[in-house]
Amino acid sequence: MRIVGLHHVTLPCTDLERSRRFYRDAIGLAELDRPPFPVPGHWFAVGPSQLHLFHYPGGTFRASETIDTRDAHIAIAVRDLEEAIAALAALGYSDELPAEDSHHLRRGSGVARFPQVFVKDPDGHIVELNAPADFIERVRP
Repeated sequence: MRIVGLHHVTLPCTDLERSRRFYRDAIGLAELDRPPFPVPGHWFAVGPSQLHLFHYPGGTFRASETIDTRDAHIAIAVRDLEEAIAALAALGYSDELPAEDSHHLRRGSGVARFPQVFVKDPDGHIVELNAPADFIERVRP
């Protein structure tokens, strides 16, 4: 088996339009055309990979309201993490908010050797934004 990359990650959403706005407007992903599946959803470009959202009334399988970086999460590399943090701050995200607040922003510990922040999407899925220099250099246009 020869792996060529990660194609997509799929996340269930209780309110599809709310999640669409989060990933399009807060995170800045470009929306893609989606085939007419019987279940409503939206697709987004994440570099050469994709994020697929679909409507699922049960929502996330996470039980915790706080960000636990050991839990399942998606990680999106950005060119400038401080710029990403500023964009999130403009939408009300802050590391000064209580951990259970939906707009809590958690900074990485530094152990990964590249800067990271974590936020939750409207359904509580954890989204990591990071800026690993070696990765960014490999994908630079």
